[in-house]
Amino acid sequence: MRIFHIRPFIAFILIFLLTGCSSSGKKEEPPVYSPLQVLVPEAPGKKTLGASPLILDISNVDQGYLTAVSDSDSQKMNIQLTDKDGTVYSYFVSPKESAVIPFSSGSGTYQVCCYQQIDGSQYAALFADTLEVSLENEFLPFLYPNQYVNFTPDSDSSKLALSMISEDASDVDALQAIYNYVTRNLTYDYELADTVESGYLPDVDATLKSGRGICFDYAALTTAMLRARDIPCKLQIGYAGTVKHAWISVYIRSKGWVDKAVEFSGESWSRMDPTFDSNSEDKKGIQQYIGDDDNYSVQFTR
Repeated sequence: MRIFHIRPFIAFILIFLLTGCSSSGKKEEPPVYSPLQVLVPEAPGKKTLGASPLILDISNVDQGYLTAVSDSDSQKMNIQLTDKDGTVYSYFVSPKESAVIPFSSGSGTYQVCCYQQIDGSQYAALFADTLEVSLENEFLPFLYPNQYVNFTPDSDSSKLALSMISEDASDVDALQAIYNYVTRNLTYDYELADTVESGYLPDVDATLKSGRGICFDYAALTTAMLRARDIPCKLQIGYAGTVKHAWISVYIRSKGWVDKAVEFSGESWSRMDPTFDSNSEDKKGIQQYIGDDDNYSVQFTR
């Protein structure tokens, strides 16, 4: 999948969505970890699907992910998850690599189909199965790392997120600190935007080190840092207008899932897009664009 760029016009937008209740009417909250901890996916091999050259470790589906492991010497693997609404999530795994694949649509039935590369874009079917996923907590897929938001306790992004504000700080304060850091320290990478290839995946520590990136990098780094602070965050991929774009959604315990570009003043929420504001003279036009729901459409949540 290719992530196209938006010039500073909408290079990075912080998105929130107000929801929060389970189907039973009882509101579920994210798990609370004390001390804060960066969650680490595991693949113990207790329950698996497939065989060489591709094995899916489904031991921890209740935690919101599976792990795909390839032992092929030269061929890519493709894993496709189809959720109950028919949305197909496609993941590619390079030879001798593994990938954490999230159940982004939450609990429910998923169809999984796996393929092996034959030549170029040609793939042959390996196996297919049905998975019944019952999450221990609905927020777990948005706290663990995955192939698109890849980080560990040793990642520089994780260490920075945990060090920049005290552990007992509110999630709003942590969100503000991380959001401000990313938008003040990253610049838009026009060269990468003009040359990015299909299948591009963000490297959050490389983005942090270089201080440069496209919207995909902005969103992935911010998501990784928030998740490292135990703040549920969704990496959203879709369209802003007619242009491919990536942004985020964040869960605030006092608000729920919150949607639209916003800034919290301490008393109220107001719309904001720092990157767009800092690169345009038309401040009013910016706010009007960000505030229009019709300008945004989500294709995939990672």
